[in-house]
Amino acid sequence: MSGRVYLDWNATAPLRAEARAAMAAAMDVIGNPSSVHAEGRAARALVERARAQVAAALGAEGADVIFTSGATEAAALACAGRGLVCAEVEHDAVLAWCDPVMPVDASGCVKVAEPARSALQLANSETGVVQELPKGLAVSDLTQAFGKLPFAFNWLGVTAGLVSAHKLGGPKGVGALVVQRGTEIAARIKGGGQEMGRRAGTENLIGIAGFGAAAEAAARDLAAGVWDEVAEIRKILEIALEAGAEGVIFPGRAASGPGRLPNTSCILAPGWRGETQVMALDLAGYAISAGSACSSGKVRASRVLGAMGFDGAAASSAVRVSIGPGVTREQVLRFAESWCAAYARHRARAA
Repeated sequence: MSGRVYLDWNATAPLRAEARAAMAAAMDVIGNPSSVHAEGRAARALVERARAQVAAALGAEGADVIFTSGATEAAALACAGRGLVCAEVEHDAVLAWCDPVMPVDASGCVKVAEPARSALQLANSETGVVQELPKGLAVSDLTQAFGKLPFAFNWLGVTAGLVSAHKLGGPKGVGALVVQRGTEIAARIKGGGQEMGRRAGTENLIGIAGFGAAAEAAARDLAAGVWDEVAEIRKILEIALEAGAEGVIFPGRAASGPGRLPNTSCILAPGWRGETQVMALDLAGYAISAGSACSSGKVRASRVLGAMGFDGAAASSAVRVSIGPGVTREQVLRFAESWCAAYARHRARAA
C-alpha cells in the first residue's frame, strides 16, 4: 500500500536484500543436506555456512547452534520439562514452559534468585527494557536483542539462548537454539539424527540460508552504528509525542541498568484503548501494534505492564512503536502528529 509507514519492526523486520539473495540461490540447490552424494554435500555446506554466520553474529563461536522453526520451538526445546521459573514479562513461548514467579519492579527489571533454574529475556518486545543477565542463567530469550544490541553469547554466561530470523531481517519460520557446547538437550521432534540429534527433520535449507545471510548483515549494521542512529530517531519521536499530548507515559523509559532497546517506544495514553489506537493509526497509514505480535487480536491488558504495576485500565491503554534502519525523522514526526491528533479527538469525545 503506497504511502504507508511501517513502525512494527519488533513484530517482524522487513526482509533484507542479502537474505532474499541467499534464499534465491538456495532454491537451486537440489540435494538433501543428509545425503552423502555431491548434491547432498552442497546442501550441507549451505547449512553449515549459515550455522557459522549465525554463531559469529551471536558471538557464539564454539557453541552449538541448533536450527529450529523459530524461537517458539527453540523455547520448547530449551525449557520443557525442566521446572524453570521466569517473570510475567517473558514472551508467551517461554511462559508456556516456566512458572512466572520472579519479581518485576516498576521499571520492568527482573530480580533473579536462582539463575541455574531461571529463564530471563535479554530485552522485552513491548517496552524494550534490557535486563542484566546473571551468570549461570539457564535460558535467555535473545530474540529482540539479536542484531540491535552489542552482546556476545559467549560472554553472557548463559547456558542456552533463543533467536529468530525474521526479527533481524531474515525469513519467517526459522530460528535457532544456541547452547554452550556439551549441554544436554533432549530432542522434542524425533525421527532422525539432524541437528546433532536434537531436532529431527530435513533442514529448511532455504530459510536457514536466508537466516545466515541476515545475521551476517545485521552484525555489520550493528558494528557500523546503524542502531545508534535509530535511537536518535526514537528520541525525536518521544519528544514530539510529549510536546503534543498531555499525560503520555513511556513505560520502561526509566528502567535502571542497561536501559531499553534503541528502537522501541511503549506509549501509554490513559483511557484510550490500545486496540483503538492501532486501528486509528492503521487508517492513517501507520503500522503499529498493541503488544507482542503473538498476542495481537486478543482484547486483554498487557501482562508486561501489569507485572510492572500498572492497573488493568492503564495496561490496556498502550501501544508499541518499534522502528528500524531507514525510518526517517520526517516519518516519525508525521506519525507523532497523527497520533496526537487522534488522541485529542479521543479526549474530546470522552469529555
